Amino acid sequence: MLRLEARPQPSRWMSIASPLLALAITVLIGVALFVALGKDPVRGLQVFFVEPVRSLYALSELSVKATPLILIALGLAVCFRSNVWNIGAEGQFVVGALAAGWVAMQAGPETAWMGRGIVVAILLAGVLGGMLWAGIVALLRDRFNASEILVSLMLVYVAEMVLSYLVYGPWKDPKGYNFPQTISFDAVTKVPRLVDGLRANIGVLIGLVAVAGFWAFLFRTYQGFQLQVGGLAPAAARYAGFSSRSALWTALLLSGGMAGLAGGLEAAGPLGQLTPYVPAGYGFAAIIVAFVGRLHPVGIVFSGLLMSMFYIGGELAQSRLGLPKSLTGVFQGLLLFTLLACDTLIHYRVRLQRAAPARSA
Repeated sequence: MLRLEARPQPSRWMSIASPLLALAITVLIGVALFVALGKDPVRGLQVFFVEPVRSLYALSELSVKATPLILIALGLAVCFRSNVWNIGAEGQFVVGALAAGWVAMQAGPETAWMGRGIVVAILLAGVLGGMLWAGIVALLRDRFNASEILVSLMLVYVAEMVLSYLVYGPWKDPKGYNFPQTISFDAVTKVPRLVDGLRANIGVLIGLVAVAGFWAFLFRTYQGFQLQVGGLAPAAARYAGFSSRSALWTALLLSGGMAGLAGGLEAAGPLGQLTPYVPAGYGFAAIIVAFVGRLHPVGIVFSGLLMSMFYIGGELAQSRLGLPKSLTGVFQGLLLFTLLACDTLIHYRVRLQRAAPARSA
């Protein structure tokens, strides 16, 4: 029989190279999938890994997909390093979009004095909306010891139901031909674009600032040190007098705020209105982004770009190769599965253990 035996000293270099090895294995399995589906594997790989970066327009679209993934993953990295398992970033993303959308819909003559400053108010509303939704998780975990995994996950569906109620009911555009959507937001509320004619917006710059800020927070501040010690060694954190309650609230509010910010950027950026299709799966995909990026802000940038290539590649594979869009989820799942497998083999070796012979009576 096979059993796993812990290695005395896992290889540091293999731990660093594990995401690259997982990506290589994912590509090989992808080639086999394309062949099994009767498609040219070279063309399939080109759609996923070349088309998303071959032009300025493609890079712009890549940034639109990558920005929310990176922002959400940064907040999740803080949670996971603190041993707080926030699985409901998708719900916080949706509520952030709702809060930001509500502020955007208030734009009119009364807010003209704010000018483009209303965009700041919209994004702040998104942050507060995400923090509010994550705060529910923190409250239930803090006061009633409820599982943050279950609570955060179930709140995703509550957020989606609230979104559906609003766009099908009170917020429906009366001139929208009965489609479930809000009014289109005024031009003054739209997130400024970096280049005319392209969809890349200032979310890219916000994301870069956030990466630097989270790196400094995690590795250069006492509060970040407390969070990481609490996640790695809870007993040592208690002995040192670190507050687990403070770590819980800090991690969840930061994570919810980043997810809400991503929702606000999405609502006031590419979408320009609220529809039932605001939930795009970014909150769940960002979990993979965080782990592939090794819960490190810089690593998250590269894994976020990779995951956004999967999103764009899946859309192109649907239109150009006639493959189902669900192929995106297949590649995402393969990447996470192979990463977990590589990490397991880095920390454990597989041993063949012979079964003990049965004793005779």
